[in-house]
Amino acid sequence: MGQTNQDFKMKASDENERAEKEETETKGKDDSETSDLIKELGIFSAGNDFKSDIQCLTIIGSIEGHSLLPPEHKTTKYEHIIPQLVAAEENPNVKGLLTILNTMGGDVEAGLALAELTSSLSKPTVSLVLGGGHSIGVPLAVASKYSFIAGSATMTLHPIRMTGVVIGAEPMFDYFRKTQERVIAFIVRNSKADRTKIEKLMHSTDNMATDIGTILFGDDAVNIGLIDEVGGLDAALKKLREMISK
Repeated sequence: MGQTNQDFKMKASDENERAEKEETETKGKDDSETSDLIKELGIFSAGNDFKSDIQCLTIIGSIEGHSLLPPEHKTTKYEHIIPQLVAAEENPNVKGLLTILNTMGGDVEAGLALAELTSSLSKPTVSLVLGGGHSIGVPLAVASKYSFIAGSATMTLHPIRMTGVVIGAEPMFDYFRKTQERVIAFIVRNSKADRTKIEKLMHSTDNMATDIGTILFGDDAVNIGLIDEVGGLDAALKKLREMISK
C-alpha cells in the first residue's frame, strides 16, 4: 500500500524532532567546550556569528612554571600559553594579539620564555596592565610592540628572588646575577626605559616597607619609559586596530 498524507506528516515530524535534538546536543557540546576553554585558558568566543581577527590572551595570578603551585593559588600555566602564542602566529585569521595582565609574577624562566615568544611574533601586539604587572610580569608587559597601563594599576620592580635551598657559594650568586641581567636586558631592549634607572629602582631600599624594589603606578611606569601609555581597553583596542591597518 502507498503512503498516506498522514504517514508523510508523521515522518516529517519525526525528522524535525531528530534535527532539533541533534542541534540541541551540538549546542550543548559547544557550550561545554567553550566553558572548558574559559575555565582553563581564559579563551572566549562570542559564538559562531562573531568573528574577530584579534586574539585575546590573559595572564593572571601567578606564572606557574616547572613546579606546580598549591591548588588554592590562581595561576597562569605557561604550557597553556605557549600553544596559544604559536596559534596566534600561525592562524591567518588572527591579525593581532591583545595581552591583558593582572599578575603578581612567578617563575622567572617560564615568564621570560613567554615574554620572548610574545616579542618575536610578527603580527601587531598590544599589552594592557590591569590591577598589577609585578615582578616577571614586567617583561611580559613590555614584550608587546605597544603597551598600556590602567591609571590605577601598579608594577613592581625588584631583584630576582629565589625559593628553596640556596647554596652559599660564589657560583650560586653568580647565577643570580646572570639571571637578573637577563631580565634587565629584556626590559631595556623592549621598552624605552633607561638601564641605569631600572637598576636603581630595582635596588631601592626606601620605597617598599619590607622589601627591596620600587612600586610604580600607571603614570610612573609611563614617565620612566617602561610602558608606552596610560589607558584602558578602548585605547588598547584602538591602537591595535591602527597597527593592524598599517
